[in-house]
Amino acid sequence: MKVAIIGAGWAGCAAAVEATRLGHDVTLFEASRSAGGRARRVDATLAESAVKLDNGQHILIGAYAETLQLIASVGVNLDTSFLRLPLTLKFADGDGLTLPDFPPPLDALVGMLTAPGWTWRDKLSMLKVSIGWKLNQFRCAPQHSVVDVCSGVSPRIMATLIEPLCVSALNTPTRRASGQVFLRVMRDALFSDRGASNLLLPKLDLSALLPDAALAWLEKSGAKIRLGVRAKGIAPQNGGWSMTDAGGHTWGSFEHVLLACPSGDAVRLVQDVALCDETWLSRARGLQHEAIATVYAMGLGVRLSQPMLALRASSHHPAQFVFDRGQLGGPAGLLAFVVSASTADRTTLTEQVRAQATEQLDLHDLDMQHAIVEKRATFACSPGLERPGPYIAPGLLACGDYVDGPYPATLEGAVRSGLHAARLIESPA
Repeated sequence: MKVAIIGAGWAGCAAAVEATRLGHDVTLFEASRSAGGRARRVDATLAESAVKLDNGQHILIGAYAETLQLIASVGVNLDTSFLRLPLTLKFADGDGLTLPDFPPPLDALVGMLTAPGWTWRDKLSMLKVSIGWKLNQFRCAPQHSVVDVCSGVSPRIMATLIEPLCVSALNTPTRRASGQVFLRVMRDALFSDRGASNLLLPKLDLSALLPDAALAWLEKSGAKIRLGVRAKGIAPQNGGWSMTDAGGHTWGSFEHVLLACPSGDAVRLVQDVALCDETWLSRARGLQHEAIATVYAMGLGVRLSQPMLALRASSHHPAQFVFDRGQLGGPAGLLAFVVSASTADRTTLTEQVRAQATEQLDLHDLDMQHAIVEKRATFACSPGLERPGPYIAPGLLACGDYVDGPYPATLEGAVRSGLHAARLIESPA
């Protein structure tokens, strides 16, 4: 079948690869000149040298099976592309959790019992809550927040484990984050297969990790790539669909169109289509969004004790994590501070992160280089949220990390959605 995929982010790349594998005639459209969407390479200059940054620091975990399989299938070597570590949420002072390489749930049990800085009261509170999650089969009432499902854990556990895990996975603060989605992530990461909780820190820039390889694979497999083509409208045509670009050119006729663009763009493209499902439109319009900021800094001779450290976040110290890019294949001394659910402007954010680095990492002479803010990085993963599904109209589908599914707005959520949408394409009767 003739299929158009609009958007070459991670969901669009996944959909295009899968649809091509299934034998369809795929054309992939992307408004920008590069693929990757909100997880892509950014070319920059540091200390008068060209360097490859990312528009946001991302990590994967071992439970992201679909993403890892997709990356490998387009020719990227997983062993050389990631630094794989046991789940480690260590702070600069040594406090925090590190899981040993044991089968689950033994790894989580031993990690909790041996965590430095946790009292026995802290450890028992976490064990008790974890047992409750398992007894309830990792389910809760739709209206429950992460604070609700973690009721009973000590304040120290909330601050040093639950809050960092929640904001890194859901990009939403615990008091207004979905308890059910959080429990699903916890189940898959901590209580499923061996290695599922492992951290996979990219040693390549995000474009090299999947989008570049996916586009090369698609071209070799006969798919058509149209970069720099911005979709302006979608319309029914001869029992299928056509797409008009910003230059006025009409592309068609396609038997299926997959919208792999952000939810706002998808709404803009289909809101005047009479066949469009009103429930889909209402849910897509109702999504609220959260920002993520990444502040890059350089420090002469700086090397952190771990490739990734957790930070104690507050209203004045907004970063939750810092990554030593020098230990991940980047320039020595390059640090990436991640601020999930960011609200401050760039100038304020940069100064707050500088002060946080001084106080928590004892780094006094950092050169603050870039602050990259994705204002609509993810949807706000709130309790009881009804996300739009993949079906918009006959032959018209949506995919992306915002589309209904078990995962929050993560790379795995985007990839799963793209694969699922491609598999929903039906052959002609």
